[in-house]
Amino acid sequence: MSPSKIIKEIKQTLPTDVQLVAVSKFHPSAMIEDAYAGGHRIFGESHVQELQQKYEVLPKDIEWHFIGHLQTNKVKYIAPYIQLIHAVDTHKLLVEINKQALKNNRIIDCLLELHIAQEDTKYGFSADEMYDYIKQGEWRLLENVRICGIMCMASNVEDKTQIASEFQQAETLFNKLKKDFFAQVDSFSIRSWGMSDDYMIAVNHGSNMVRIGSKIFGPRVY
Repeated sequence: MSPSKIIKEIKQTLPTDVQLVAVSKFHPSAMIEDAYAGGHRIFGESHVQELQQKYEVLPKDIEWHFIGHLQTNKVKYIAPYIQLIHAVDTHKLLVEINKQALKNNRIIDCLLELHIAQEDTKYGFSADEMYDYIKQGEWRLLENVRICGIMCMASNVEDKTQIASEFQQAETLFNKLKKDFFAQVDSFSIRSWGMSDDYMIAVNHGSNMVRIGSKIFGPRVY
């Protein structure tokens, strides 16, 4: 089945307020073009060089999301056009995004990455670190970035109860941040969790943005 048809089927299973990011990393531009022809516009990439190549050849009304670990020295390459950076895991990275956004006369939307999975390989703030970071308020000085919510990845396990528990922790933290610091800020609204294998669990635990790749495009092409 083509990516565009699979996307249509997935969207039919999602509540209307949940956005779908089609994770196109490691897949050729032709597959993105198929999804685009079917009306989809939001695509996620996690390697700057690959994203650059796709950006050059694909339609300019695509909304590109950067979903991987972003190195500070790579921010400048995507700052002119990136719509949302999902995985801001340090203040240093946010400072660099702000710097490059200013150079491009833009405000770049960002999500803070919550490290919720029981795995050392994941990046991000712990729940307490993220709460303290927002509370301290140094980020408020950065006028060319906008913190729009949080993202996380659940542990890569079969145990659906554990996955649900981790997503519930993310939802609880989001709600606490919203209530304590962003109650009057409409743009703080994105809860990005859930991928191909667990997105329906994620939606049941507060997610309103799911990142789905292999279910749409098949196995990765390295």
